[in-house]
Amino acid sequence: MSETMQSAEPRVGVYVCHCGINIAAKVDIAAVVEFAKTLPYVIVVRDYKFMCSDPGQELLQQDIKELGLNRIVVASCSPLMHEATFRHATEAAGLNQFYFQMANIREHVSWVTADKALATRKSQALVSAAVRRVVLNEPLEHQKVPVKPNVLVVGGGIAGIHAALTLANAGKQVTLVEREPTIGGHMAKFDKTFPTLDCAACILTPKMSMVRSHPNITMLTYAEVVGVEGYVGNFTVKVKKKARYVHEELCVGCNECVEACVYKEGRFTDTFNEGLSKRKPVYMPFPQATPSVVLIDPESCIELKTGKCKKQCATACTRNAIDFTMTDEIVALEVGAIIIATGFQTFDATRIPQYGYGKFPNVYTSLEVERLVNASGPTGGEVQLRDGSTPKRVGIIHCVGSRDEKTNRHCSRVCCMYSLKLAHLIHERTDAEVYNLYIDMRTPGKGYEEFYDKLLKEGVNFIRGRAAEVTDWTVTPEEEGKLVIRAEDTLIGVVRRIPVDMVVLSVGLEAHADADEVRRLFNISCSKEGWFLERHPKLAPVSTFTDGIFIAGACQGPKDIPDTVAQAGAAVAEALALVDRGFVELEPNTAFITKELCSGCHTCIAMCPFSAIRYNKEAGVAEINPALCKGCGTCVAACPSGAAQQHLFTDEQIFQEIEGVLNYV
Repeated sequence: MSETMQSAEPRVGVYVCHCGINIAAKVDIAAVVEFAKTLPYVIVVRDYKFMCSDPGQELLQQDIKELGLNRIVVASCSPLMHEATFRHATEAAGLNQFYFQMANIREHVSWVTADKALATRKSQALVSAAVRRVVLNEPLEHQKVPVKPNVLVVGGGIAGIHAALTLANAGKQVTLVEREPTIGGHMAKFDKTFPTLDCAACILTPKMSMVRSHPNITMLTYAEVVGVEGYVGNFTVKVKKKARYVHEELCVGCNECVEACVYKEGRFTDTFNEGLSKRKPVYMPFPQATPSVVLIDPESCIELKTGKCKKQCATACTRNAIDFTMTDEIVALEVGAIIIATGFQTFDATRIPQYGYGKFPNVYTSLEVERLVNASGPTGGEVQLRDGSTPKRVGIIHCVGSRDEKTNRHCSRVCCMYSLKLAHLIHERTDAEVYNLYIDMRTPGKGYEEFYDKLLKEGVNFIRGRAAEVTDWTVTPEEEGKLVIRAEDTLIGVVRRIPVDMVVLSVGLEAHADADEVRRLFNISCSKEGWFLERHPKLAPVSTFTDGIFIAGACQGPKDIPDTVAQAGAAVAEALALVDRGFVELEPNTAFITKELCSGCHTCIAMCPFSAIRYNKEAGVAEINPALCKGCGTCVAACPSGAAQQHLFTDEQIFQEIEGVLNYV
């Protein structure tokens, strides 16, 4: 034993958890208890069914008070799950919470070790390591950092809108940043919402107007975040507000400039209508756009491209709102918390060429059909083919870009329900015969199964089986001039050929293509599919691994509108808990520099992913900002002189832990 360990006079209590049968089924708890009694400095050893329960915590606290314990070891599950629980229990008994150490004998042992004898030996080794390490733990204290009261919401879809309004109604100053010219997101493109068939615009547009007029909300549209610095409670965010070439405070959305533009309709693709209509270089995204302000597309405007336009749009504007000299503007924001609600993108159907999207004109994506059935869409709500005719037979193919090993393995959750909705709307508008080709029908939400039953009674055809291809190759006279869907019907065990006039591809939901860039910007994590990763899937579903940054809506994973709104509310609750407290306690497991050993080599500065280290030219050494440090240990591992160390993970603590394992083995 080292001199440090001998002089500390530790009194260690060891507590072994059964975790029901999660641990006890593979580990001989009694053997671990008897072994722990033989370890140095151990005063008491106990086992209990569930140490994380109130009786388990009370057992630990009682021993601290009655037996004078000054070090605690709990052998149970992952520290990610319950380290905070046992730290709080330790502190509640009057002992510094960092005199606690956890040995993970569930995830690291019982869940991954088949042999019971080996699992027991591994558990004993980990307990030995924890006991040797805990005697070197320091009585650390949390650092309190003040929190700025303002909040940033990134993304202006239904999640961002709900989050911004809830925060603003709670009296917080909110900045809502949306990179499109208008807020509303995908929901603004819908006609009805399942399963109640409520008008999407009737639900959404009042909220959009409330955002625009709320005194506590600053709305920055046609803008995107380009820089994030700082730490929890004290973020500095740079937002690039792109030039609209129209002054928002002067424009009233009269559209006189649009009418006066020399370009005729039909030159440029209208992205809001999914390419089903055209627009001019100066345009309003859609009639209910918020803000109700036109913008000029620099990629198609003659004046901005060549400088040779008569600028009739500017002449027509009586308020002098058009300004071709406008440039992009950088806005700096100081916020205490950030909610990311950037949403999703739909699957590109051209990636599955056998379905004929882009090849056959009457193969549509589901989002395109959403615009066709919308009263404010390019056809005024009439379901029409490219030639203007009305389809008599329509096929809807589910799971396009979902549940597919070649594209996306995940289920997009909403496809079954919106396919049923579109089947209902198409049948209602055209009286067409509708075929739904599905793999499995998934209707798990409130009122969803009832909506499916409603479609069955309406006479919609359901064929269970994945569609193989869409072709114009005909076999029978009935197929002449039609698109033919070839699919296996697994319920009757035959391959069917279904001639239709129109094919609707129910495309899945994907993470945005730039999700990796965004997550680097905010220093958060992504899953392998690109969705932003939550801190814990059950206990912290809206928190990220960067304190003070929360996620909401379909940027975290596919979800419907109710779940999106609910998650936005949860993110708001977390943000409010942070900013209302007025300060945040930072974990003290931060790195520090021993100045006498630092050579000023700059190695740690380049390695730090949180920009927490700077070089002090006067002293000639590196310095760490503990408010920025997240305790990742990268600098400690990289430091060639050993000057960088980390609280709770000093070299001596780690060496003692290793020695504890090796001595047992």
